[in-house]
Amino acid sequence: MNFQPDYHNVLNAARNRESARLPLYEHIISQNKMAEIIGYDFTPLWNGDERDLNEYFRRYCGFFRDHGYDTVSFECCIGGILPGGGALGNPGLDPAIKTMEDFLAYPWDELCDRYFAEYGKYFRALRDNMPAGMKAVGGPGNGVFECVQDLTGYQNLCYIAVDDEELYAGLFEAAGTLSQQIWSRFMKEYGDIYCVLRFGDDLGFKSNSLLSSDDIRAHILPQYKKVIDIVHSWNKPFLLHSCGCIFNVMDDLIACGIDAKHSNEDQIAPFPEWVKRYGDRIGNFGGIDVDVLCAYSRQDLKEYILDVIRACEGCGGFAFGTGNSIPDYVPAQNYLNMVEIVREYRGDFSGD
Repeated sequence: MNFQPDYHNVLNAARNRESARLPLYEHIISQNKMAEIIGYDFTPLWNGDERDLNEYFRRYCGFFRDHGYDTVSFECCIGGILPGGGALGNPGLDPAIKTMEDFLAYPWDELCDRYFAEYGKYFRALRDNMPAGMKAVGGPGNGVFECVQDLTGYQNLCYIAVDDEELYAGLFEAAGTLSQQIWSRFMKEYGDIYCVLRFGDDLGFKSNSLLSSDDIRAHILPQYKKVIDIVHSWNKPFLLHSCGCIFNVMDDLIACGIDAKHSNEDQIAPFPEWVKRYGDRIGNFGGIDVDVLCAYSRQDLKEYILDVIRACEGCGGFAFGTGNSIPDYVPAQNYLNMVEIVREYRGDFSGD
């Protein structure tokens, strides 16, 4: 082993510069999967006292360090503090906002303080247990589209778009203002922990964006720019995580100021295609389709991964990992195979 974390590798990738070594990156690694791999279930510590939280983050950050990452991925989602929220992940839930009356009665002004009251202790524990040479990637999770859907549901939001244009526009404006408030305070209080800031906002599905290009340009991107400008004012790069086929708005997203983009599925476009299209303008994070990671043998994974890396070399900054995340259903050994193959490639240790 010859590995010392250096967050500058991820920082360079986000700024679209080639790094001294290819950094590993995951948007999310399931805590249950981490516990399975290290043989110790640290997840109950999340709900404990200060001592428990310090132990939780010592284990959590240590997992990233011990598996060859230069950064720790960590976010706390805005959706978690929205009263009556949850419709984003549960389409059967009765939405909190269906009418203008619901919207006007919603406690928007209370939510910024609620976010920091709920999550401040986690960001402080993260800071206190960050390994030497590392910083975090993340911040307040959920972009404005996900925040709006959490309160309306996707289907109901589509009805609102037709039935009440004023409410439709107002929802994105209110979610954008809330995001701006949270991000402004977050950067002052916790920005030092982070080298790259991000949120996830899934704008697309397999064949297209979930809203029209015109609606994304009119209602979502102006709110993104508010957050991106805040991040840039602290001289930090912004990484957008967005699943789906969003080629129809990628030029607009780049013009909005994103420094890097994460997420890829082979059925939409293999990762090298994203790099080919956009590598001259932004950093690209991702690499391997999650379905491939689950299904392939170690040898097939190695061929796939090395093919992706070779195709992306010399095409700007990139960081390698899955095109989505490591959920519970990914076999632990397959995940470890992926990490080991990348680490062998970059010379952390010798392979077979």
